Parts: sequence; C-alpha cells; structure tokens
Amino acid sequence: MGPNGAGKSSLINLILGLTPTTSGKISLFGQSIKAIKKVSSKIGYVPQDIAIYPDLTAYENVELFGSLYGLKGATLKEKVLESLEFVGLTDQAKNFPRQFSGGMKRRLNIACALVHSPQLIIFDEPTVGIDPQSRNHILESIRLLNDRGTTVIYTTHYMEEVEALCDYIYIMDHGKVIEEGSVGDLEKRYEKDFAQKIMVTVTDGEGFEFVHESNWKITELDHETIITVENESIQTVIEKLNRAHIRFSEIRHTHLNLEEIFLHLTGKKLRD
Repeated sequence: MGPNGAGKSSLINLILGLTPTTSGKISLFGQSIKAIKKVSSKIGYVPQDIAIYPDLTAYENVELFGSLYGLKGATLKEKVLESLEFVGLTDQAKNFPRQFSGGMKRRLNIACALVHSPQLIIFDEPTVGIDPQSRNHILESIRLLNDRGTTVIYTTHYMEEVEALCDYIYIMDHGKVIEEGSVGDLEKRYEKDFAQKIMVTVTDGEGFEFVHESNWKITELDHETIITVENESIQTVIEKLNRAHIRFSEIRHTHLNLEEIFLHLTGKKLRD
C-alpha cells in the first residue's frame, strides 16, 4: 500500500513483465522475470481499469480469456462456469457487460483472471468505485482464494481492507518500500512512538474549566463530548474526573492502528 504516486502500479507492471527492469531482480516461481512467458500461465491479473469486452456476454468474456491460456473443449466450459459461479454471476452468463453495474463488471473482470486457476493472482485496487454489496463479495472471494492456497498480491486505498485481508504488508512511498511486516509486527514496532491514549465519553459535568486548564483534548460531537487523555492511567483519569464532578458513560484505551502508522511514515493518508 502507499499514497497516490508511490509506485504500486509501476511495481505490478514490473512483476508482470509489462515494464522492463533497469536494476534489481524479480523472480516468480523460481524463474527470472525475463522468462515471464514460462510462468505466465500460473499468474492472474485484475487491473485497476475494467478490462472486459462489452459486446461479448459474460460467458464469452471468460471463455475468451480461458482460451488465451490454452484451455479447450469440456475443460474450458467447466472452468468458465466455475469462475462465473465463484464471483456470483452464474445467472448473468448470457447477459452483456454493458448492462452491468460497476461492481458486476469488476466481478466479471475477476472471473476472467481466475479461469485458468492461477497460483498467483494480482489485484490492483479492485474495489474502487463499486457498490458495498459487490465490494463485500469481492473481499470474501479473495479470502476464499487465499484459503484455497492461492497467493494474492493486493493493492488498495482502503486501510480496512489491508487490515482484514493481508498477512504481510509492504508500505511504499516515492518508489521505494519504506516498511514491511504483519499488522501485529508494525503495531509492536511503532507503539513506542505513539502516546497511550484514553478516550472518555462525557455525559455531564460542571468542571470543564479543569479540563481546559489541563492538557486534555475536548472534542464536541452532536450528542456527546469526548475527552482524549495521553500518558495517564485510567485510575488517575477517573479520580480527576470525579474531583471535577464530570460524569461519563464510557472510558477506554485506544489502540495504535495501521492508519496512524502509515501517516507517521509517509506524512499522508492512504487515499491522498
């Protein structure tokens, strides 16, 4: 993952052999990327832009991509039907993509990339601009693919997708990998760089002068007030609230999350 212009799509093009390397090495399945044709049948790719043919039916689109990978006859038919079922488009097999929603087109794109049963599949921001139902279907499909043993490379602008899907994360900025690890690894690595925070939901109080005089931060929302406290124990905070006659409904620790780490490393939010 990385902000816009970090080099994510460029790296994917290098992995796929679409852009020649000028330095460094890339190998897939033990083969140099220079011999990509030897392993191309093991790779599936879902591009950021929709890559299907509007004048072919859903079935014909998947069939075409399957034939390009050398599938024929009964095997091709079986794989096409399996792929359409996997993405939830069996009932749309005879329909044309121009009639589809953006999410359905994206799911058809995925079926085309899966028809030859690749061992590695690369997704380049597959959930951008689609409806929530299709997004959930795609994410669940990716989990199932991975559970079946398929290796997935996934780029996204959505932090919650990274946290939900990814076993191992690479953070890119300005064309370079600046950090890597699992979510848990990254949280442990950077927890010392972030103050421990306590969030207090206030219901009523007479002693807000005390809060304003302290280093506590007050956030006024529509129906509640939130106080943020750094580097103090919950017990100490409760004692201070009681002395100030401030009543509260909830008090809890907040945990360091991936978005804070990303912002710390890049100075940008993921969608910037």
